[in-house]
Amino acid sequence: MSKKKLNNIKVFFSSPANVILVTFFLLLALLTLYPLLSLIMETMTVHPMEVQIVGRRKGSFTQFHWAKLLLGGEYSVNNFYKPLLNTCLMAIAASAIAILFGGMVAWLVTRSNLKYKKFISFVFVFPYIMPSWTLAMFWNNFFRNANVGMGITGIFTALTGIAMPEWFVYGLFPCSVVLGLHYSPFAYILIGGILRNMDANLEEAATILKASRARIMCRITLPIVMPALLSTFLLVFASAMSAYAVPVFLGSPVRFWVLTTKMYTMLNGSFQGQGYIIAFSMILFGIAILGLNQWFTGRRKSFTTITGKSSQISMVDLRKVRTPLSVVLFVILCFIAILPLITFAVESIILMPVDYSIRNLTLDFWIGKGESALENGMDAGILRSRDVWRTLWNSLRLSVTCSVAAGISGILIGYAIVKRRGSALSNFVNNLAFFPYLMPSMAFGAIYLSLATKIPLMYGSFFILALIGSVKYLPFASRSGVNAMLQLSNEIEEAAVIVGVPWYKRMTRVIIPIQKATFLSGFLLPFISCMRELSLFVLLVTPQNKVLTTMLMQFSEKGYTQYGNAINLMIIVLVLAINFIVNKVTGASIDKGVGGQ
Repeated sequence: MSKKKLNNIKVFFSSPANVILVTFFLLLALLTLYPLLSLIMETMTVHPMEVQIVGRRKGSFTQFHWAKLLLGGEYSVNNFYKPLLNTCLMAIAASAIAILFGGMVAWLVTRSNLKYKKFISFVFVFPYIMPSWTLAMFWNNFFRNANVGMGITGIFTALTGIAMPEWFVYGLFPCSVVLGLHYSPFAYILIGGILRNMDANLEEAATILKASRARIMCRITLPIVMPALLSTFLLVFASAMSAYAVPVFLGSPVRFWVLTTKMYTMLNGSFQGQGYIIAFSMILFGIAILGLNQWFTGRRKSFTTITGKSSQISMVDLRKVRTPLSVVLFVILCFIAILPLITFAVESIILMPVDYSIRNLTLDFWIGKGESALENGMDAGILRSRDVWRTLWNSLRLSVTCSVAAGISGILIGYAIVKRRGSALSNFVNNLAFFPYLMPSMAFGAIYLSLATKIPLMYGSFFILALIGSVKYLPFASRSGVNAMLQLSNEIEEAAVIVGVPWYKRMTRVIIPIQKATFLSGFLLPFISCMRELSLFVLLVTPQNKVLTTMLMQFSEKGYTQYGNAINLMIIVLVLAINFIVNKVTGASIDKGVGGQ
């Protein structure tokens, strides 16, 4: 190798951004591309349950799955094309609801004189902290239609005598609304963080030039927050396409099929190959959206909104609508965030379902000593059970490990991608960092399960859970890191470079402190996601390393709803406590990504 090439390589690796990009390119290629190739191979392989159907030996190559699922006439329409249409409509509607609702609240909290800001900022993250299927359970319990399912009347009908129509309770509409509300904190955190840190001089200059509020919003505010809008759409669309529990609760009673429910049925039946084809098709949709996002951000030369200059944000006066708007938003948040918690708490202390009288209440499911027949399958109430405490410890250490690994990686990736923005390596690492989120959780878990069974030391270990969790939640941290760095002017770091400050000090003393609130979401979002994750880990956990969500699922399947509600409430309270502790120690929290006043 010539001396010139060696010097070029030396110069290339003298840049911290280049070292980071090369390192993560190798790691992510191994941890994301290999599972994808494995998934593709599974779509063309004869599985044990398919030997008689396909007529070929196990493990042999076949195109039967593709031909049957895509070109099978009415079979294809019912098992692929209709679920595909339902999935796309549900994902688009959920994305629109999340962006409109979350973005509106973020703007009101950061840019207006809205009342109850502290309460709204704190409570708005509750729907995301709660597992999406618990909000679906609440919707079903509250609006249940007696004409569908088991013929049980919902709370709303019992109180008002009004029976909600079937389309409102089951199918596309409730699935879209529940998922949209569940993921609206994405928009709230990402859009609100940018609005809070945006230089107010931009809007003030437009105001001086007599521009209307609507024109300022369309020409200045929206273009600046466009990266966050696209990131939110990307995250919510991919999440909604991968949603399984919500369509099961709110779609199954009326046979509303989506791709995930079809995939689960096929993977657990005699059509594993077709199930993997559905998973692959979901990934292709995600890649298409990712390409659209890449195309748009590549057209913009700069998204800088922070220049290091101090600025005072001027709040919009809501005038006469301030009080009614604040009250309406307060009531909506209480309904979707507070009322479900109350119902979970009540359901956890009811001795017999349906009877809500005082004499039917008991704390045995929380603090019982295990002598009562009510505590089948438990050595005691959940607060006295060693099994619950051991499972809680597994959930905590797994969530902390995943959040730290994903959070640190996200900061480094965000820094390197923006510093080398426009280069082929930067674009490739950016795409690879988000790619795990495009893979359905259950399919991703199945692929890593097949990997773990080939390596005995990995099967049933804590390491395999931490590895798959860190990779799966990296998109949260990387999107947060990229958004934060796109806001930051190069002048800030260049000033530190001129005075000879080394790279690690520039990161820890300058960049991270300035964007602490935005970076923090890159740690807390993976933590919250891991604490409430079910689909990703359900195939990988063993009795020794089970987590709270899998224990909750086991109780629900066995009909021990009181224990299930109690553990669900425990998960939510625990995450809120962690958020409170982080707030007190660091002065920031997940809701401070927006910064309610």
